[in-house]
Amino acid sequence: MNKIVDKEYFSEAVVKLVIEAPEIARNRKAGHFVIVRVGIKGERIPLTIAESDVEKGTITLIAQKVGVSSIKLANLEVGDYITDVVGPLGQPTHIKKVGTILAAGGGVGVAPMLPIVEAFKNAGNKVITVLAARTKELIILEEQMRQHSNEVVIMTDDGSYGKKGLVTHGMEEIIKREKIDLAVTIGPAIMMKFAALLTKKYKIKTLASLNTIMVDGTGMCGACRVSVGGKTKFVCVDGPEFDAHEIDYDEMLLRLNSYKQEEQVAYEGFVKRYTKP
Repeated sequence: MNKIVDKEYFSEAVVKLVIEAPEIARNRKAGHFVIVRVGIKGERIPLTIAESDVEKGTITLIAQKVGVSSIKLANLEVGDYITDVVGPLGQPTHIKKVGTILAAGGGVGVAPMLPIVEAFKNAGNKVITVLAARTKELIILEEQMRQHSNEVVIMTDDGSYGKKGLVTHGMEEIIKREKIDLAVTIGPAIMMKFAALLTKKYKIKTLASLNTIMVDGTGMCGACRVSVGGKTKFVCVDGPEFDAHEIDYDEMLLRLNSYKQEEQVAYEGFVKRYTKP
């Protein structure tokens, strides 16, 4: 069991949890994730390690309240324990000096983007980061991103902060003004699809992280199958990062919707049990 030592709400639905996990903190690299479980009968959910502190023996996770399991996790308080935290899992990001990096993060996808941006910057790259969300309130980790980026561009759908427009609008403005050697995109599947279409048009090598599609996290359940370059890959063991131009996003979007009905039934049952009449 892993103790929660700090908690902070970024918004009503997004929470940061700092937990004790010394072995994971020592061994994690950019791109790694963990599988967490709340309760003995809890669902396994994947969360990328946003930050770690080796001296304190802690890792930082960002969770968004979406379904029953993420709500249970986000409702835990400082001093509570998470039943299971397994990791680090997956393949780490291949970090090297390549030149100028364009990092595009949407929503809570900014959390797994943070350690990647930090690692590329520490490797001597110029890093330009685009943070995107529907509104100002949903922009997260801006201060941390500014610490590890040469430049940060904010995009909001409603124009309440930064520039009005989608993440791709901000990306294209940067692409048109300077040479980009590598792009990295993390966020909702539909966002990554259009980010990849944009960078493909400009012939920019691009990585996309697909950690949200995972369930088991060890390659046994098969729920995270995805087609990359016409071949079947398992996100949890082969990824979570792949060549963004070779991913079959339409197939992935269908897979993400596979359990929508069951998730809705579980959520309604959860609300019914814990809502006072």
